[in-house]
Amino acid sequence: MLHFPLFLAITLHSFTLSAQHRILVSQISASPSPAPQLPPPLIGVMSPSPLFSVLSYGAVGNGVADDTQPFKMAWDAACQANDPAVIFVPMHYTFMIQSTIFSGPCKSELIFRIEGNIMAPDGPHSWPKNNSKRQWLVFYRIDGMSIQGGGTIDGRGQKWWELPCKPHRGPKGTTLPGPCDSPVAVRFFWSSNLVVKGMKMKNSPQFHFRFDSCHNVHIESLYIKSPALSPNTDGIHVENSNNVYIYNSVIASGDDCVSIGAGTFNVEIRNITCGPGHGISIGSLGPRNTRACVKNITVRDSVIKQSDNGVRIKTWQGGYGAVTGVSYSNIVMEGVRNPIMIDQYYCTGKSCANQTAAVYISGISYKGIKGTYDVRSPAMHLACSDAVPCTNLTVSDVELLPVQGQRIVDPYCWNAYGDGGDDLNIPPLFCLIEGAPPLLLPSNGLDQC
Repeated sequence: MLHFPLFLAITLHSFTLSAQHRILVSQISASPSPAPQLPPPLIGVMSPSPLFSVLSYGAVGNGVADDTQPFKMAWDAACQANDPAVIFVPMHYTFMIQSTIFSGPCKSELIFRIEGNIMAPDGPHSWPKNNSKRQWLVFYRIDGMSIQGGGTIDGRGQKWWELPCKPHRGPKGTTLPGPCDSPVAVRFFWSSNLVVKGMKMKNSPQFHFRFDSCHNVHIESLYIKSPALSPNTDGIHVENSNNVYIYNSVIASGDDCVSIGAGTFNVEIRNITCGPGHGISIGSLGPRNTRACVKNITVRDSVIKQSDNGVRIKTWQGGYGAVTGVSYSNIVMEGVRNPIMIDQYYCTGKSCANQTAAVYISGISYKGIKGTYDVRSPAMHLACSDAVPCTNLTVSDVELLPVQGQRIVDPYCWNAYGDGGDDLNIPPLFCLIEGAPPLLLPSNGLDQC
């Protein structure tokens, strides 16, 4: 049982760190609207007893010693506790951890309280040969866990980004052959009722956070940072998951701030400051002729700045399935190259053959998107499939101006149908075809989701 003075000290310490984090986020960028009211947390108020400190299991915390086993031992003990338990990572220590899996199910709910620093081995040559190079810290089959605290998770990704296989590492911007697996920093598999709150994460070798086949996920007040040219360093990736809420966070990376993959529905993203990076993306969907279904996605009250893209839906030719019920609203763009984008010709190689199948895109709403864009690309780019047009697109109260000069680039549309708001948008969206397409849509879209 944790004594009351120690509990009070931990509580006051938590409050101080949380306040400092909020100040840090507010100094980086102000949100375009007040922070949203959060739904009730999935994990209730828990007694911090019993407390499982990694130091009690032999962790050294000098940034050199391998502290993997003490972390595993603390996890295993807490996971078997009959009462809600706290795994405690104290401040003023830096713990180096190898690739590892924290497995459930556990007997009760857990808090993983990180106040110190956790860092990965220093690059591919420091990675044990028998360990997976696709993931670093994995949480598997967990029901009811919160990761929180004022500490930092450091993926030490610099040497991974410099692998010859990475984009633009070869001569004249080419990619060279060679081993290319790089670890996701923190990955959740088959887990539910998760809270990730208040953490700082930096320099992941690949994605910073990834959620696969998860249910009921609340992500709040994260600060994620990697260099703008770090390859494939998405801030948060969600796939085959539902009921995911991402609030009040600052994300700067070399790829998408948030990316939403196939099999995902009921996602709300609010009050995010994104950039630099590649924006907030759905996709890419349908690679190698696969099925992809995404629905009920809301992105609102956010800022995207100095980014290659703003809000984007990207699909490969040849895929099937559907993207439906997506709403983008009250979003500020600051010097963004492609503020509004649908790209159904997504291709990472030099060329991709045209195909007749495509993911069906319908019911997409853009409202109150304002700010500035880079005139190297149009403010709105709606490139839909030749064979499967986009339908029921609605665009209103959009005001996007060039970041420099007076020349406004006309929007681009291809096989896109919907309501462009007449001439009330800036720039006007005259290229959007009113109404619905004259021909019946193929049967490989919405009816298979």
